[in-house]
Amino acid sequence: MPELPEVETVRRGLAPVMEGDVIERAQVNRPDLRWPLPEGMAARLTGRRVLVLRRRSKYLLADLDSAETLLVHLGMSGRILVSGDPLGRFAHDHPAPQKHDHVVLDMAGGARVTFNDPRRFGAMDLMPTAEAEAHPLLARLGPEPLGNAFHEGYLVDAIKSRTSPVKAVLLDQRIVSGLGNIYVCEALFRAGVSPRRRARRISARRIGRLVPAIREVLHDAIAAGGSSLRDFRQADGELGYFQASFDVYGREGLACRRDGCAGTVRRIVQSGRSSFYCPACQR
Repeated sequence: MPELPEVETVRRGLAPVMEGDVIERAQVNRPDLRWPLPEGMAARLTGRRVLVLRRRSKYLLADLDSAETLLVHLGMSGRILVSGDPLGRFAHDHPAPQKHDHVVLDMAGGARVTFNDPRRFGAMDLMPTAEAEAHPLLARLGPEPLGNAFHEGYLVDAIKSRTSPVKAVLLDQRIVSGLGNIYVCEALFRAGVSPRRRARRISARRIGRLVPAIREVLHDAIAAGGSSLRDFRQADGELGYFQASFDVYGREGLACRRDGCAGTVRRIVQSGRSSFYCPACQR
């Protein structure tokens, strides 16, 4: 499932062709994705201007001039692709309609934005913009890891009584939003913290290393266009390439990349998910 860097990459790709432009025609090709789509969705989108396109955690949010906000979640296999961009950033002509093109937005400026989702684990909703933060999918989210509310003091307080492994704590969207399995593994490696260590047993000094490690790995991943392991594509259809820089994720049995470390990357299963780490330098 796309994590924060992949969703932010999509947002940055869509913003130039959506922000400030009008949705000239909205086409909704089925009544549901993971959940039922909003009633009258096509009519509520058609003719509306996109004021701003933003991201909260792993969700895209398009604020409209109708005082409604369109929420989009990519799910496991969802893609949002742009074609026919008059600005020349996307050289693709409008492709022939595909079987899994569930929502298509034709912008007044000439671009077409297509949401394609073969497995239909994605989601869309419309809600009053003023009440967006109270939406059930957003209301309990923790702070953004790239925002000012996420800092050493906050994380120390948030995890000081947690008996779960730190890996599980960082995946809890109520603690910090947007992180998933890939980037938690990579951030823990950079901070030298084992995914097996109980959260409350991590010193404030080591948490002080963990916060910037999380931010650093997210910035690096965004700069690389995210990670493409299965279905993820950027808005221009291209693959992300941060997977070429993974230090531990997916590298079971390979040598640790940390200078001076002779360890080997190991994979363990925690709460049904694979954790990759170097037991020699992550303690």
